Amino acid sequence: MALQPCLLSPDVKAGTGRRFLSLFLPDWPTDYLKRRESELSTPLALYEKIKGGLQLAAIDAEAAKRGLRVGQSVADARALVPRLAIRELDRPMLENAFASFADWHSNASPLVSVLTDMTPYGDLILDITGVPHLFGGEKIMLSMMISRLRQVGYTVSGAIAPTIGAAWAVSHFVGNRVVTPKTIVTLLDSLPIPALRLGRDQIAALTQMGLLTIGQVRQRPRKPLQARFGASFLIRLDQAYGEIEERMTPRLPIVEHFVERRFHEPISQLDDVLAAARELAQKLCAALESDGLGAQTFHLFLYRVDHKVMTLSLNAARLTRDPQHIVSLFHHRAQRFEVEEFDPGFGIDMVRLAASSLDRLDVAQLGAFETENGAADIDRLTDRLTSRLGPTAVLKVELVESHIPERAARLAPAVVAETESPLSRPRPRRPLRLLPMPELVRINAEVPDGLPASMIWRRQPYRLIKGAGPERLGAEWWRKRERLQLVEEVEPEELEPGEKAKQPPYVAALPLHDPEASTRDYYLVEDTDGRRFWVFRQGFYDGDLPPAWYLHGFFP
Repeated sequence: MALQPCLLSPDVKAGTGRRFLSLFLPDWPTDYLKRRESELSTPLALYEKIKGGLQLAAIDAEAAKRGLRVGQSVADARALVPRLAIRELDRPMLENAFASFADWHSNASPLVSVLTDMTPYGDLILDITGVPHLFGGEKIMLSMMISRLRQVGYTVSGAIAPTIGAAWAVSHFVGNRVVTPKTIVTLLDSLPIPALRLGRDQIAALTQMGLLTIGQVRQRPRKPLQARFGASFLIRLDQAYGEIEERMTPRLPIVEHFVERRFHEPISQLDDVLAAARELAQKLCAALESDGLGAQTFHLFLYRVDHKVMTLSLNAARLTRDPQHIVSLFHHRAQRFEVEEFDPGFGIDMVRLAASSLDRLDVAQLGAFETENGAADIDRLTDRLTSRLGPTAVLKVELVESHIPERAARLAPAVVAETESPLSRPRPRRPLRLLPMPELVRINAEVPDGLPASMIWRRQPYRLIKGAGPERLGAEWWRKRERLQLVEEVEPEELEPGEKAKQPPYVAALPLHDPEASTRDYYLVEDTDGRRFWVFRQGFYDGDLPPAWYLHGFFP
């Protein structure tokens, strides 16, 4: 099957003339459980504990036909429907499942969001600007997406409109309709007040005023409405009609360039996935080269036929559009992925390769007398090690805003997308090797404030013949009394039953920062064998206590 390059149109980037598709799944909790556990019978109801009692929180269509309703007690429901199948509602599980279900819909549009204004699951919003022509038009696209969900057992309705609010309102109260900019006002005016996604108290107050449709509300003066119902009421009204822009938050990374391949028959072998990724990488890099761009972050999306998506994302050390290098990185990552959790389910019917963190990358040509410095080879090696071992296994030194030497650097992942510019201020000369903590030494000087003449470190004497200094560094009194975070802390993940916790990154036992420490005077000294040391004196000779000397590092 031929590869399909899917580049977002200029209208999408400019943010003009946008189109949104809303999918409303009112029976998502029960439909999902019935697909997950085929032995469940209908009618089905889910309950939760509220104020010490058991109340119905979700019901399927069959239970609704028999007179059950959300909020009813479990005892009353069993009395009305003796053969009712009932389960306890697991909200976190349903929210996570719906989020995965939403990610799968990125096979239709890369911009997918879960709308949680009214319920944590059940409402999907897709930004389909510039996409419907791939399906033959908006009506065909809407019909296809609704029909494929109904075929697998979901109750669903949908709508396409110029705004998120209008698409949500039509999908909930009209269903299965394409709204054009010319018809949006007339259609919204005829809808009931709840179509504005308002709170219960706001809806009840508007109903008591005799306002039943959105059109009746729009005829009222705005200031009294704002004074009584708050600014949020007018914001919802203006968002629905497009007077105020309502932005969505995509769940998956926003990408500007991607290519994809669909399969007539689902694949399940990892080798087949990597073969498809190799073809996609060549197509994607050709598109990037034609635009004069390079990418630093790449995403491989694997869409399963059971409405789930697996994601493999990686970063490169520098901008690239080399297809062989990109494929090798995914190959190393896939080896770890296969061991950990590669599960194709009932098969993968689409693979998408996307690029983000884009920037200009012109064709480089070396001059006649120029030579390679090896930096590119080091970056490729870093990429391979990171993709094979994981992002926290390969670290680099990152500068920190601090003039105290042991706090002026920390460890960070060697491969990460550039988000901040590095420190540009000039750095003073520092040793190539710095001890984690300064070590106490004995120093003899010709005069109290003169250069050191001899040193005893770890019971070994050193005769010093040269020296330079001092460089005076004061304590950072504005910092808290805490340890330097050498590596970024990783938030603990929720483990499945029987799953082992991953080993945390290396954490050094660094000392606490002392904001009241005395001034340091640093000296660079050299002994008779040519070894050069970086020592400092903490304190002054004119105090009550003599100063202490420390060895902090070594110069080459």
